[in-house]
Amino acid sequence: WAMLSEDSQVFVRPKEKAGQADAAKAKFHAPEGDHLTLLNVYEAWKRAKFSPSFCRDNYISERALRRAADVRKQLSLIFDRYNLAIISCGRETVRVLKAICSGFFTNVARKAQEGYTTLVDGNVVHIHPSSAVFGRQPDWIIYQNVVQTTKEWTRTVSGIDPRWLVEVAPKFYRAADATKMSKAKKRERIEPLFDARAEHPDAWRISKQKMRRN
Repeated sequence: WAMLSEDSQVFVRPKEKAGQADAAKAKFHAPEGDHLTLLNVYEAWKRAKFSPSFCRDNYISERALRRAADVRKQLSLIFDRYNLAIISCGRETVRVLKAICSGFFTNVARKAQEGYTTLVDGNVVHIHPSSAVFGRQPDWIIYQNVVQTTKEWTRTVSGIDPRWLVEVAPKFYRAADATKMSKAKKRERIEPLFDARAEHPDAWRISKQKMRRN
C-alpha cells in the first residue's frame, strides 16, 4: 500500500537514456503485473540497505521510495496501536493481489475486442505501454487509475482471477447463474451488482433473486 502512494513517480525515464531506463525497469517486472513489480523494487532497495546508488543505477526516484517508506512507517504505527501483526506474504503473492482487489474492486476491466471494458461504467480503456503486463494482455485486470491522452490508459495494472472479486467483494459482485445467461454473459463469468444507470453514483441495484416473505 505504501508503494501505491508513489506508483507513478517511482521510475525515472530521461529522454536521452530512455532505452537504458526501460531495460533497468524490466529487471523488476513481475509476470502478475505492476503491483508486485512495485513490491519487487522496494524489497530490492531494502536489500541494498536503502542505498542512493541503487536508485541511480536503476533509474528509480529515491525521493519517491523515501516517501513510500514514510507511509509504510505510518502504517506500521497504526498496526502497533491496534496490536496487529505485520505478516509477509512470502511466496504467496496471490494474497497481495487479493488485498488489492478488496480495496480497488471497482477498478476492474475485462478484455474486449478493442482493449478492455470497465465493469462499472462500460468504458473502453487500454493498458499503458509502460505496464509490466502490456505484452501479455490478461483477460481480467485491476488498475489504480486512468489517464487520458489519445486513449484512456490504465496505470499500475495487474492481471487477476475474476473469482477473487466474488470472494473479497460479495456485496458488489456475485457469481452468475450459467443456466440463465446469454453466451456473452457466460464469457464474463461474474455479474456486478452495481447499478451504473442509477442517478446516485454509489447506488446499488437489488439482486434479481426474489425476496422471501416471512
